[in-house]
Amino acid sequence: MKSSLVAVSAAVVVATLVTGLKDRAALQERFGLGPAGKPVPELMMMGRIKPADAPGGNSEFNAQLVADKIEAITSSPPPAPDTSAPDAAAQQPEAPPPVASQPAAPQTAAPPAPVTPPIVSEPPAPQQAAAPPPPAVDESALRYFASRGDKLRLQAEISRLQALYPNWVPPADPLAVPQNGDKQLEAMWQLYSDGRYAELRKAIADRQAADAGWQPPADLLDRLDVAEARARLINASDLKQFATVVDTAAATPSLLTCSEIDILWRVAEAFIRTERTQRGQDAYTYILKNCPNPAERQATVEKASTLLAYQPMQALLALERPASEGSREFDAIRDNLARRFMAEGNDDPNLAIAPDYVARLEKLAATEGLASDALLLGWYQLRRNNDADAEKWFRAARAKQDSADASQGLALALIARKAPQEAEEVMFRWRADSEDATSTYLAATANLMALQPPADLAEDVLHRVAAEVIARKYAPTAQQFGWYARSLNQFQTAARWFETALAWKPDDEPSAYGLVITREQLSDRKGVLDLQRAWAGRSTRITKLEDTSSLTPNAVATEKGTLAPQQPVQPTQPPRPTAAQPLPAEQGPAQQPEPEVAVGAARPSLQTVTVQRGPRQTRGCSTTIDAGQLGPADALSRGWCLMDINRPMEAISAFEAALQSPARKVREDAAYGQSLAYLRAGLSGNAAVAATKAPQNRQRAAELQVAILADRALSAFDAGRYRETLIYLDQRAQLQQERIDLMVLRGYCYLNLKMYGDATRIFEAAAATGSRDAARGLADVRNVTHPDVND
Repeated sequence: MKSSLVAVSAAVVVATLVTGLKDRAALQERFGLGPAGKPVPELMMMGRIKPADAPGGNSEFNAQLVADKIEAITSSPPPAPDTSAPDAAAQQPEAPPPVASQPAAPQTAAPPAPVTPPIVSEPPAPQQAAAPPPPAVDESALRYFASRGDKLRLQAEISRLQALYPNWVPPADPLAVPQNGDKQLEAMWQLYSDGRYAELRKAIADRQAADAGWQPPADLLDRLDVAEARARLINASDLKQFATVVDTAAATPSLLTCSEIDILWRVAEAFIRTERTQRGQDAYTYILKNCPNPAERQATVEKASTLLAYQPMQALLALERPASEGSREFDAIRDNLARRFMAEGNDDPNLAIAPDYVARLEKLAATEGLASDALLLGWYQLRRNNDADAEKWFRAARAKQDSADASQGLALALIARKAPQEAEEVMFRWRADSEDATSTYLAATANLMALQPPADLAEDVLHRVAAEVIARKYAPTAQQFGWYARSLNQFQTAARWFETALAWKPDDEPSAYGLVITREQLSDRKGVLDLQRAWAGRSTRITKLEDTSSLTPNAVATEKGTLAPQQPVQPTQPPRPTAAQPLPAEQGPAQQPEPEVAVGAARPSLQTVTVQRGPRQTRGCSTTIDAGQLGPADALSRGWCLMDINRPMEAISAFEAALQSPARKVREDAAYGQSLAYLRAGLSGNAAVAATKAPQNRQRAAELQVAILADRALSAFDAGRYRETLIYLDQRAQLQQERIDLMVLRGYCYLNLKMYGDATRIFEAAAATGSRDAARGLADVRNVTHPDVND
């Protein structure tokens, strides 16, 4: 029984020792940290880590073989053969083969005395000279862990001591080591085991002060230094102090092994965050080459993928090991890796992603049906001018989830294939979702008005486009409206649009040219001369204007007098999100609207682009009809139209009709619209009820709840229910940061409740932002609290 216990313990010890030594040697080699005598590398000093004797570093340790050999050594030796018998040599059993890398024991006349070490060591050399005394080994930690019955730490301590003292032989039965008689030292080891390092430092100092001749065990101090270094490194990493992380790791190389995988991850991130990407990649490479734990290896790749670019990640993935039944080690995370790489490809049009990842994502989009996957594919193809493929994936994304991101991508693909009318329809709903969505919509309008031949646009389309252009002061579309009006021989209207475009963008030469030729056709000689003087030296075709009677609509003269059609606006594709989840864009603008410029008397009205086209059906929502007679989709459209012209009570009825639709998306939009209509009408209670008529996504639900709580707070304040107002404001503040106007409302609630200190604090905070209402509130508080001073 005892020999079996010894064999098992020894096998675990040898395995731990081999792994520890090879970890450190591999890390030393990976980071270029050579032994003494070689140039000291940057930051890392690895002198304490000794290289492994055997090459490789990942060879599997045969614990059973070592246990068998230990059993053979620790068992009683066979009786010595009788050398007097003539056939004694023939009757001796065959000796077991020697352990690899160990020299054979020299043959002597008598067998050596039996030894019982737990780990096989090399047989001693023949006694030629007196052996030096063995070094003193501090076994206090060994005794402590043995007394506590902590087998894991006991085995780790045996491995550590064997690494430091190659000739040291552990006790035959480590678990039977008697407890340390030094109770104070035992208490110190207990503090170390509990992680109470500051108390341990104090205990050591107190004992040294009381007993000048006592010295703490070197092993205890070394372990304490390493534990404190680990805590400092983790704290620095959590605080994003990456330079400190690297410095601490360099000073404590014993932390940089596979047994401290979290430390290795933190050091790799610190290298990358301090612009030493190659060193960070080397740290991840070390883990994948030397650390065997499958879960840790997979986590390493996932962590690296968030910090390293596509190309370095391919080098790490090349270290993947084969798995069972022909699969690969990282197959479980390969889908997410494909999504991340495709998102990176969307950011960089010049980055070529391997076809395997593109095909994998296409398969995922087809099988799982996630809108986010289709969006990634759409933007990837659009970045590479594959407009047809991009349009296919954007349409698939909109079919799954109609979002601003999907609509924007589809609009850009439609503009690219010269279908701006559909692009304008697609983006109109999302035109105010973000600055980038607005820019895409305006680019679609400019391309729509620049079509050749001019598009036959419905009156409501012209009205809404004109309204958005005027609201955004977008000069390119205003200019195109001028050319569009000229194509219909509406020269007065065209002149006003050109004037408007110049008011928003005074250096817009095409608008100036359109205006000068239009004034020439209107026989406005003074206006022509004014423009020619203003553009003298800047535009030859304006200053040398000749006969304009042959000019065709929507065309401008070149410098040589020939005609060239107006070029449509080419929207720039915005940068895409970097995450694989469906995120609304926070992107750079595709085409920014022009700077705000005041429009004078020449500002056009919406009626300036009305075109007489003969009989047609009534469009829009200006007429009053029974929404119940409309289909759900038409009722929904009418509801939004009524909201646009600020007729919320009629919109409520239209949305109610749309709620009868069998399509879930229509019902969701109708419930959302009806809630907004009730809010606009000041009926927050009805808005809350309407929001429950169909499931809403998280964003819409939060938006409605915030709006309802704000409306209820205002109603409660108007009714003098100030405590109830504060309750609503507190509930709203949990969902969204409080606006300045609501902060002022909160301050007046405190003032009316005679909570002057709270009111002063709120008003001062709001007044610091420049709010005049808050400044007045602060004055009101002072009038109440210090009336004599104000008098």
